[in-house]
Amino acid sequence: MSKIESLLFVTGDEGLSCKQIEVLTESSHSEVKDALKNLQKEYVSSENRGIELKELGGTYQLVSKKGNADTIQRLVENPINQALSQASLEVLAIIAYKQPITRIEIEDLRGVKSERPLHTLSLKGLIQEVGRAEGTGRAILYGTTKEFLNVFGLNEVSELPPLPESQETQDDDQTDLFMTKFQEAFEEQSE
Repeated sequence: MSKIESLLFVTGDEGLSCKQIEVLTESSHSEVKDALKNLQKEYVSSENRGIELKELGGTYQLVSKKGNADTIQRLVENPINQALSQASLEVLAIIAYKQPITRIEIEDLRGVKSERPLHTLSLKGLIQEVGRAEGTGRAILYGTTKEFLNVFGLNEVSELPPLPESQETQDDDQTDLFMTKFQEAFEEQSE
């Protein structure tokens, strides 16, 4: 049951079929069915648990309990209004101007890992997966969302202010000025 719970937590909305769970846990069909049934009973019988196990479209998923819908709705309607870190602002600016773009391309431009800022921006609904790149690995392509446009008061991405003319040797002051302006715009729109 513990392995199944971990697998279902990690797969999120995608869920797993019984057959996939059998392969991943190296268990028989009857063992998996019994574990799923017991896990489902455990979630339903405990009022202290905020999730339950559902079979939806042939896949098993962990979902929030209906009794917690009001609390979840408050989170959706009022996302945590924390200022974005400098790293998140940099990643957001890169995505806004270069979309669609992969994580590797973002990291090449920044020179540092960008997994955490991507995760933060995704949680805040400012970026989303917009497809997959061609070629080996089929990397995720990121782009901005309608929420991004709303936060920055834009109708479409083409309304973003133009970037300074590219130069062979970019002046760090120009980059800092751009990031300051981008951060100020974000803070104004968040208020």
